[in-house]
Amino acid sequence: MSLPDPPILLITDRKQAVRPLIEVVAAAFDGGCRWVMLREKDLGDDDRLALLHRLLEIAQPYNATVIVNGDLEAALSAGAHGVHLPQKNIDPTTARERLGENALIGVSTHTLAEAQTAAAGSADYITLSPVHLSPSKPGYGPALTPDGFAKIAAQIPLPVLALGGVEAANTPPLMASGAAGIAIMGTIMRADNPTRQIASFIRALRL
Repeated sequence: MSLPDPPILLITDRKQAVRPLIEVVAAAFDGGCRWVMLREKDLGDDDRLALLHRLLEIAQPYNATVIVNGDLEAALSAGAHGVHLPQKNIDPTTARERLGENALIGVSTHTLAEAQTAAAGSADYITLSPVHLSPSKPGYGPALTPDGFAKIAAQIPLPVLALGGVEAANTPPLMASGAAGIAIMGTIMRADNPTRQIASFIRALRL
């Protein structure tokens, strides 16, 4: 399955958002974002499901892809476009069986071994992190660095998204190191102007 275009996965975090989350995502769509992952792991099932429904509503006019982190039941109930699986969560093969062939399924990875395991299953893509240290997850590391990312990505047959400390300025070298796309969170959640910020990432992808 092809990744959404542009291959920028926006991950939600309402605690970092400087505006209501729905407004931030809508502004990102205005800037050209076409792929969002609902994370919000601390929400109760009902609240997460309600937020997922709302994201799907605002995504529809943009033909944008909406997936949910680690919650198969919510994905099934809301009719989301797929699911992103953390490590030690549901096996991607199980997710594929339940969501169907048209679902977009991703897996979080941090090492070559984890990436190889995901590639051997039914995943469509992986995120590989942290490429750089990230203010969204202070103390999370060590950073792979672009060189470390490149060494792993070169051995994985799936599209690999770079995650962790990704900024527009460091996107071109990440793409040159073998990234199929990028995953971003805090940079957009904290942005005064998510529309303009997303547009800057899209320009960086095309350099």
